[in-house]
Amino acid sequence: MAEEQKHSALFGRALRRFGVGPLEAHWSDAVFVRLRRLMGLRTEVTLFLVAETVALEYFAALERSADPVLRGVARRVLTDEVEHIRFQVAQLQLGFAGTSTGFRMLAAAAAWVVAVGAATVVAIDHGPALRAGGLTPLAFWGRGLRHFRRAAADAFGSAAPRVHPGSGALAHPEPHAAERRHRAGGAAAHPEPARRAA
Repeated sequence: MAEEQKHSALFGRALRRFGVGPLEAHWSDAVFVRLRRLMGLRTEVTLFLVAETVALEYFAALERSADPVLRGVARRVLTDEVEHIRFQVAQLQLGFAGTSTGFRMLAAAAAWVVAVGAATVVAIDHGPALRAGGLTPLAFWGRGLRHFRRAAADAFGSAAPRVHPGSGALAHPEPHAAERRHRAGGAAAHPEPARRAA
C-alpha cells in the first residue's frame, strides 16, 4: 500500500509539470476501496491483481510519452508492478490451496467481471492519454485483459504453490511474456511495447 501511495505521489509531481493537479476523488476509486474491504484478504489481493495487471499496458503507453520525467516515472512504476503481480499470484495460490476446483472457478469468474469493468473504465476515462502513447482505447482494453488472463490462470489454477527445494520459501511465478522488458543494457522489466496504432 505504501508503494502505491509513492507511485501516486510520483505521478502527481509529473502532472504538476503540465500545470495539472490530481483528482481529489473518483467514483471508481471509491468502488475499488469498498470492494476490497468486503470479503477478507483473498478478495483484497484479487482486486489488487485485477488493478495492477489491467494497468500494465497503461503504464507502458505512458512510458512512450515525449516527456522524460513521465517516461521515468512510468518505467519505475512498471518495474514495481511486475513484482507486485508475482507476489499477488503467489499469495492467491497459497490462499486457494486445498479449495475445490468449483470454488476457484467461481472466484476466477467474479474476478473476470471486475477485470472487464476496470479495463472498460480506464479505456473510456483515459482515452486521450492512451492515444498520446500510441495505443487506442480498444487495443488497451484487449491487452490489459490479456495480462489479467495470464496472471489469473496461475493464481486460480489447480497447481500447488511452488516452493524452493529445501528452503520452504514460496517461489515467484515465472514472469509472463507481456511482463518482460527487453533487457539490453540492464533495463527494468515491463510489458512488451505495444505496437503503435495506425
